[in-house]
Amino acid sequence: MAPEIDDKLQSNSRWPRLVGKVALVTGAGSGIGRATAILFARHGATTVCADIAAASTQETATAIAEPGGKALPVHLDVCSESNWETAVKDIVASQDHLDILVNCAGVSFAAPVTEMPLDDWRRVMAMNLEGTFLGTKHAIRAMRQQAAGGSIVNVSSASGIKASAGASAYSTSKAAVCMFTKAVAKECKERGDNIRLNTVCPGGVKTPLWKTMPFFQELMVRHGSEEAAFRALEQSGRFAEPEEIALAILYLASDEARFVTGTDLIIDGGYTL
Repeated sequence: MAPEIDDKLQSNSRWPRLVGKVALVTGAGSGIGRATAILFARHGATTVCADIAAASTQETATAIAEPGGKALPVHLDVCSESNWETAVKDIVASQDHLDILVNCAGVSFAAPVTEMPLDDWRRVMAMNLEGTFLGTKHAIRAMRQQAAGGSIVNVSSASGIKASAGASAYSTSKAAVCMFTKAVAKECKERGDNIRLNTVCPGGVKTPLWKTMPFFQELMVRHGSEEAAFRALEQSGRFAEPEEIALAILYLASDEARFVTGTDLIIDGGYTL
């Protein structure tokens, strides 16, 4: 984390926005998910850190607990409906309520459409879209049982707004997340639910997800390190830090955004202009 961003986060947390809230954050083992979980805890939330990678999830929970925050590590495969049912049921049983869900877990994949295996297409859709659907479905069921309602923030991407050549599966899944969120936000509004749904659409962010991309692996080899590879890519504009995206998620999750639902908050430095 850049020191100046950490300073801003520490200053920002002096005005806690999530005291008494229980938040479930998927993909909390790294990247935007980890930054969001830590920021939520700084703002007083009991944060359920969910990820399929148990060790990484525990690292995030430890980073929250060491300075006195409240964190619960949970193993969660977002593609498994039974995992979601168990996770939400256990949270409500132990904490009495679930106020916030952040669907952050996701996967990226790039290949020309003519060379894309069907299994890879389905894997991207399952993780990015179906995982968001399942989390939203079961969180809403829980949130409808409480007068306070809740807030759901789904992490989409600028690639869901501006198409990227070679990333048809990823772009399609993220565009679908935006429309899914709007449709369910309208559904909740028409039912009279006190439940808000919004998306954040980040541009390029410095996260471990890039390491899975073949072209980025080639850049790391060519330039000698991950940071050097990022610097090479940043010739056309800098990448965001995960904490910058977390701040936007915090706003949408908090009561400050109580009149905001069905919106896409684009955080891309002007990439989609």
